[in-house]
Amino acid sequence: MTGLAVALLALALQAAPAAGEGRVIHESDTARREVPPHHGKGLSTAYRISDQMPNRSMEFRKRVMHRGAAIGGHVIAHDEVYYVISGTGELTIDGAVSAVEAGDAAYLYDGNDVGIRQTGDANLVLLIAYPLKERADQP
Repeated sequence: MTGLAVALLALALQAAPAAGEGRVIHESDTARREVPPHHGKGLSTAYRISDQMPNRSMEFRKRVMHRGAAIGGHVIAHDEVYYVISGTGELTIDGAVSAVEAGDAAYLYDGNDVGIRQTGDANLVLLIAYPLKERADQP
């Protein structure tokens, strides 16, 4: 993980007081193949990493967008970060399209209309983090 990804995760974790016992989550335990969200296209592998944690205040996910996959356009109701681990894609923010590649981060604001699609031959691998409106009681 790059320095930027570590810094973003550290900032997100500082946002709320400790709410339980920390633990290691193995991404292989969270993997599932699915159509990407928000009326997406194609197939992706979702790693809903934080879903296993009770009383959490944020979501932290990894999504592998397979060839031709896209997360459909949607208006977000919180700030959100997309960090590109590998591959290439096209990110749309409020109608403006930008090419993204490994090492790029997109800081998205509450109210932005966003979507992203995989381009090129390699999978587009993203880390995605955002706060919850309130703590999730159940994993």
